[in-house]
Amino acid sequence: MLLLISPAKRMAADPDAFAPESLPQFLPEAERLLAALQAMSPAALRTLWRCSETLALQNLERLAVTDLRRRLTPALLAYDGIQYRFMAPTVFETAQLDYVRSRLRILSGLYGVLRPFDGVAPYRLEMQARLAVDGCRDLYEFWGGRLAEALAREDDCMVNLASREYSRAVAPHLPPSVRFVSCTFGALADGRVVEKGTLCKMARGRMVRWAASQGADRPEDLRDFAELDYRYDPSRSTAESLVFLGKGDIP
Repeated sequence: MLLLISPAKRMAADPDAFAPESLPQFLPEAERLLAALQAMSPAALRTLWRCSETLALQNLERLAVTDLRRRLTPALLAYDGIQYRFMAPTVFETAQLDYVRSRLRILSGLYGVLRPFDGVAPYRLEMQARLAVDGCRDLYEFWGGRLAEALAREDDCMVNLASREYSRAVAPHLPPSVRFVSCTFGALADGRVVEKGTLCKMARGRMVRWAASQGADRPEDLRDFAELDYRYDPSRSTAESLVFLGKGDIP
């Protein structure tokens, strides 16, 4: 079983604290994307990034000196979003580190698929960005089925804890032999399950931490997750969709 998660927009660089264990498997592709970004004008990059002027200037400065092979930070420690804070990898024990090393994969617009201890440089490139490279109109077309093929070679069961922006780069390309199970963390509204962005990110991060502490081996093991007031709802779940609701929404 592999756990798939999204990256975070906010990143930290600390190349002197922890040495990466490896380079990303799609590094040549990442370098092509980086070259395309570095060839763009500042105005075109601001449009692509869709961020504030302050963030655009910060990322323009980063982009000018980015080197994908030197002074890198392990991916698991480089991302600094809500999901990663609730995962709290900096305080993982040895068994938890071993678990995520073998089972956690991070989907990335720039790097494709990352193992937790692959070395990365700070970047800004969302999967949904319309970056045209190698005759492809966007990153979904650029990556095509490569990410799904690489993941399927590792395992025939995947638990999706990524946002739709990232999971759609993988799910449509998986062979029928691969089981793909999604987790939903929501609340009831007019009888429907509704997810809220921040709470979902918190729960996804905590789910990774819980799975690592329990040594979860199958999607069915995740049904026992009961943190941040979420509980598994068997009435709304299926074999391919695990639904967790706030404690007050469970009958």
